[in-house]
Amino acid sequence: MRRLQLYIGTERVDLFKDETVSLTQTIKNVKDLKKVFTEFTQTFSVPASSVNNKIFKHYYNFDISNGFDARKKQAARIELNDLPFKDGKIALQGVELKNNVAHTYKITFFGNTVDLKDILGDSELASLPLNQNQIYDYANVTSRMSAVSNDILVPLITHTNRLIFNSSSHTTYDPEATTNNISHHGTGTQSQNGVAWNEFKYAIRLQAIIDAIETKYNITFSDDFFNDNTNEKFYNLFMWLHRKSGDVEQAAQVEVIYTSLKDLVVKTGSTEYISTSFSGIITVNAPVGVTPALLRYQLTPTTGATYSVRVLRNSGTVVGELNGVSGNQTLDIQAGTDGLINNSTYLIQISGVVSFGANDIDVQLNWVEPFGTPSFGSDLYHNNASFQTEQDFEFNIVEQIPKMKIIDFLSGLFNLFNLTAYVNNVGTIVVRTLDSYYADSTQVYNIDKYLDTTKSTSDIALPFNEISFSYKGLGTFLAKQFEQLTNSGWGSLGYTLDGDIFDAPSEPYKIEVPFEHMQFERLYDAGNSPPTATDVQYGYSVNENQQSYIGEPLLFYPILISGGTDIRIRDTETSSVDDITTYYIPSNSLALLPSTSKENIHFQNEFNEYLANEPDSIVAGDNALGFTDTIFETEYKEYIQDVFNFRRRLLKITAYLPMKVYYNLQLNDLIQLGQDSYKINSMKTDLTTGKTEFELLNTIL
Repeated sequence: MRRLQLYIGTERVDLFKDETVSLTQTIKNVKDLKKVFTEFTQTFSVPASSVNNKIFKHYYNFDISNGFDARKKQAARIELNDLPFKDGKIALQGVELKNNVAHTYKITFFGNTVDLKDILGDSELASLPLNQNQIYDYANVTSRMSAVSNDILVPLITHTNRLIFNSSSHTTYDPEATTNNISHHGTGTQSQNGVAWNEFKYAIRLQAIIDAIETKYNITFSDDFFNDNTNEKFYNLFMWLHRKSGDVEQAAQVEVIYTSLKDLVVKTGSTEYISTSFSGIITVNAPVGVTPALLRYQLTPTTGATYSVRVLRNSGTVVGELNGVSGNQTLDIQAGTDGLINNSTYLIQISGVVSFGANDIDVQLNWVEPFGTPSFGSDLYHNNASFQTEQDFEFNIVEQIPKMKIIDFLSGLFNLFNLTAYVNNVGTIVVRTLDSYYADSTQVYNIDKYLDTTKSTSDIALPFNEISFSYKGLGTFLAKQFEQLTNSGWGSLGYTLDGDIFDAPSEPYKIEVPFEHMQFERLYDAGNSPPTATDVQYGYSVNENQQSYIGEPLLFYPILISGGTDIRIRDTETSSVDDITTYYIPSNSLALLPSTSKENIHFQNEFNEYLANEPDSIVAGDNALGFTDTIFETEYKEYIQDVFNFRRRLLKITAYLPMKVYYNLQLNDLIQLGQDSYKINSMKTDLTTGKTEFELLNTIL
């Protein structure tokens, strides 16, 4: 006998005696390869008993104050014969009435991995506690060109100007020129050649973004893929901090330097009902039915100096400002599309030579809940420590990080590396590549004796005739030029087995990751005949018209060149120059030689930019096409090749499994029928009877 128990929190829910409770589970469905963060969901009904009416607080009666909040999922778990089976959350969908009396509550049970979307919501990367801010000046930028500090570095990627190298040319540096010869002066003078330091921007390690997500949302990812500095394929990846085209700041006649307030804490006695604060950034995320009404900043400086204030929404749009004020001030941000809106972040910045004592900056976020009996309230914050403006320009990470939702960032990584996720029994989100997930289990269940032999189907497993893999961002100058010349996206792949054309039942399937994929350029010394290779490779972030370009968030591997070709970096405010031989060049491959590593972030093997014009090395395979460990080759090929194999079948069967089998059965276990083994594509199990409807994929040796 199987007894199913459902708990919401610590309270056990009454169930209908004849209620069929089924769970549909899948990790990676062959019919939707890009679907991530889904393990199982199920909607079912429970009676409106006295016990359940108490749990759901008579939800059908909207006149009850402090009733059940159906806008929020509640922690829940399923037990089988008093043994823990699945943890997740319950969402109340509604109540069915008969003769005007509550009869049935409709609820949906969500697996914990699905809940990740609810936890992250629509919050953007700019809302994360990324505290690695840098001073943006000549000294710090040139320093970060040769050394990582706190997961931050500066790669040789220009935002506007083209770089060339000509050791025979020594011309006076022209700050208006859009092409810069970066050859050091040689026999020339310091006034000749070079590129301005502010052509470059900082970049951040992707793992630092993962760390910030874990910190802000109090979640833990496993160290199977993330959180592993030996996994160089991911750990060595960086994102260019490029939120706007061109300069970090727009040119102005008078440079105004703003300092961000990074210290806001909840006032004693206040609650964070519609917002949270981290590193000075207020994130407004009001519950359904609650409306943000007013955001008020009250400033009480310790001096009478003149200062200016601005408030940035989502780290970009100025929604409130005070210019050239002194003394005590109040700045109100009214609700509306041009001011305070839900699901957004707010950061205050102050300029001038001014200081504030602890508790001298108060923030009041008013809200209203108009439905039923209207209620009003405020989230209150203040600075916990004294605050002093800075006179150096600060490169604020959250202001410069590309505009992107956190869930889109994670989904992009999952699709890029073909990752899968599930929550283990201690609440850790286990993230693994699909191949490693399947390889981790050696458990095989023979279910011959439980099989319903009256009906089964063996269908074609090929749900599409072609799969294309590409990056969303392919708009930089060289990548666009490559596409025009080859009629193929840079690093993109259209895959069918052995290049054949198949009559599948659907259109080509497209996996597009939301990142920029830049083609880099190795520089050759035009001062020699023929031109000779330098050690310099750089990125040129302009469009096909050679205008500054934003694009999608750019991912790359920084490779440190030590003792390389001299290049000249110029200070724009003085005549100082720095002829450097150690610097980070951007790369799409993990190493410069395939004999070191063949891994890269192309889907399709492309000519490596660094070796494209070089003769083959004396090391076998050290050539431009030697970087054969593409994303497709290492993360997708095994799974996708099986899908296209003419022997592949999608077998649909039904079995009546005993509890000892389905209680322990995992999605990476193998099912055995006779002598044949199958992977689980999906399974739907009636928890009260053990009836399980399988979709199985036969293994091909």
